[in-house]
Amino acid sequence: MTAPLPVRPPAESAGKAAPRTPGRKPPSRLLAPLRQTGRLFALALAVARAVFRRPFQVREFVEQFWFVASVTILPAALVSIPFGAVIALQVGSLTEQLGAQSFTGGASVLAVIQQASPLIVALLIAGAAGSAICADLGSRTIREELDAMEVMGVSPVQRLVVPRVLATMLVAVLLNGLVSVVGTLGGYFFNVIMQGGTPGAYLASFSALAQLPDLYVGELKALIFGFIAGIVAAYRGLNPRGGPKGVGDAVNQSVVITFMLLFAVNMVLTAIYLQIVPPKGG
Repeated sequence: MTAPLPVRPPAESAGKAAPRTPGRKPPSRLLAPLRQTGRLFALALAVARAVFRRPFQVREFVEQFWFVASVTILPAALVSIPFGAVIALQVGSLTEQLGAQSFTGGASVLAVIQQASPLIVALLIAGAAGSAICADLGSRTIREELDAMEVMGVSPVQRLVVPRVLATMLVAVLLNGLVSVVGTLGGYFFNVIMQGGTPGAYLASFSALAQLPDLYVGELKALIFGFIAGIVAAYRGLNPRGGPKGVGDAVNQSVVITFMLLFAVNMVLTAIYLQIVPPKGG
């Protein structure tokens, strides 16, 4: 009797790679960040388009606005006081060494309005409100609520993402004014009380160096930063990985990614502003 032929083991068990399908290339891990970036920009474009669609979720927008404002107003006010004080003390010490104490007020106030205030607002919104938005959307995603909404013909972007992004933008703009005022008052107090400056010189230097576009660029930065914080939080919340643990990882990633984007965009906006708007008296 002829002996049976031996069965050949699969390619994986024999230590060999499985045969590749002709005409197809394996996905490259190097392209994953580019895909994620493209999906993030696609979500931002979808949100921008969905803003003008009807019906607009007014109730959801009001609820999210109140939530974002309630978790960021007090921390922003408390953080802006020492931040303005540090800027005033540092600028006052530097101008004293250079013999230009009369410009302390203008330099410190411009630093608070143009740079510190939008960044403080954006970081607090990304850390407090953005993490909550990401966790909320992530929990809805793993419970398949968003899939159920799509089956019923309801767009999750229009129903959930648009009100949250608009709420973060509006709160960022309004909160930027509060932080600018509180930070300026804190810098004024510490410069006049602790460094022996005169109130008249502080206000005179501010009126001599500051101009209205400085306030406009601060508000524009706050608006853009609020949009970035809302979009990144929504994107990571809509794309969690690995169940409940993936939701926590998505929250951490959303905060880190937002911080990196904020500083990069702030550098670009500052460079453009300094090239377009000439300094006062220049």
